[in-house]
Amino acid sequence: MPSPVPSVYTTPLTPDQAARLHELLKREGFRFEPRPHTICFAQKDRVSVAVYEKGPKAVVQGRGLQEFVEFLLEPEILGEARLGYEEVHNPEMFEPHFGIDESGKGDFFGPLVIAGVFVDRDIARALRDAGVTDSKRIGSDKRIRDLAAIIRKSRAPQAVVVISPERYNALLEKMGNLNSLLAWGHAKTIELLCEQRPDCPRALSDKFAHASVLKRALGPLGREIALDQRTKAESDPAVAAASILAREAFIDWLDRASAKRGVRLGRGVNEAVKAAARRIVAEGGREALAACAKMHFKTAAEVLS
Repeated sequence: MPSPVPSVYTTPLTPDQAARLHELLKREGFRFEPRPHTICFAQKDRVSVAVYEKGPKAVVQGRGLQEFVEFLLEPEILGEARLGYEEVHNPEMFEPHFGIDESGKGDFFGPLVIAGVFVDRDIARALRDAGVTDSKRIGSDKRIRDLAAIIRKSRAPQAVVVISPERYNALLEKMGNLNSLLAWGHAKTIELLCEQRPDCPRALSDKFAHASVLKRALGPLGREIALDQRTKAESDPAVAAASILAREAFIDWLDRASAKRGVRLGRGVNEAVKAAARRIVAEGGREALAACAKMHFKTAAEVLS
């Protein structure tokens, strides 16, 4: 029996399928708008369709989602019925497991945050139906916080580990490389989840290093579960939920630190971020910068010089 229709529908595409979908949208009279990181973004009536370069993949949203997917996307592009049959095509997403993801890894300012969420069939269905999806597809901080509130109010066991910039810099100097630090953070998150659900058989995360690196970092509880690392793990409901909790903790930290310092600590690495870093150095020197930034970024050397 089909599952309820989700509020967001995501599917991987081949390059040929992405090109044909672009032509289908033009044929159906969709209005196109430029959006970053997309092959195309188009809207019509009650539905919007984004075709992302990475993947590529399609993300469909809006009240007209079901009609568009069932009558256009599936028969003309995908060639099979998937909507509502996720449990048939991807049953492992609905089996008990932990999902782990991080935020802040590519941002000069702010902490590294690793979060984890446990799902079983009922929790995975509830998160999917609430519109929980990979945080990188969500451009609104309000939407991130709204979804994080839904996840926290669910009965899903969860854990969030925030590694402040000062702690991050010290650990990276001690461990020598970022993969070891990521493995330490992932392992700590898995241990916290295992305390809540020691019966969980599996943990899933995006692939960042050889599985042995993470295995060595695990404590006694985490060593008992199977570790699964794969690319595009954010399509899994547990990993997607973890990505939202991690992102919320990251943007909340930035907001608090910005208010405290009177300087807007931006995301990523750009000229505005460098200007903020120069102001921090001018007012407090290297020590002040190390309290809010990841010092192994070349941006730190540029600003300090």
